[in-house]
Amino acid sequence: MGGMTLGVHFAIDATTAGRLLAAADDGQVVALVEEIEEEAVGVGHCDTDKAWDAIHRSLTDGCLGFENGSYPLNAAVLGGVPLHEGDDWIVCLLTPDQVRDVADAVAGVGREALRAGYDQIDVEDYGPEFGDEDFAYTWANFTDLVVFFREAADAGSHVVFTVAQ
Repeated sequence: MGGMTLGVHFAIDATTAGRLLAAADDGQVVALVEEIEEEAVGVGHCDTDKAWDAIHRSLTDGCLGFENGSYPLNAAVLGGVPLHEGDDWIVCLLTPDQVRDVADAVAGVGREALRAGYDQIDVEDYGPEFGDEDFAYTWANFTDLVVFFREAADAGSHVVFTVAQ
């Protein structure tokens, strides 16, 4: 994956979710994530590339954190159970109920609402790419995520969000 912090959401079944929850350490978590990535052909997934960061900030209070904002919008990216303890990965698992809550919530977020959230971002904390072009990129990725969550919810899937930092 290199140095890019690329975010990917995967829709997974209960068996795979159980295996993730049962993983004994970070190494096992990452091995399972890589297995899910390799099998992603038959797995619903949504690549948000670098936009996951701005999407989370825009759906919360402009900050990047696991506890900020309010549920269920704050669960779209960094929600559920964090499964990785080290800083080199983020792996978060949502239950089917949480997936449905998020799907319903993000479906109601229009471009203006996301832009209002985006405009709360602290530029110094976020980076020089902040601006109209970055927001257009964020919005395009967000709309993909809305579709992904609806499909995952309708299928009764768990969702795992992964980032290799």
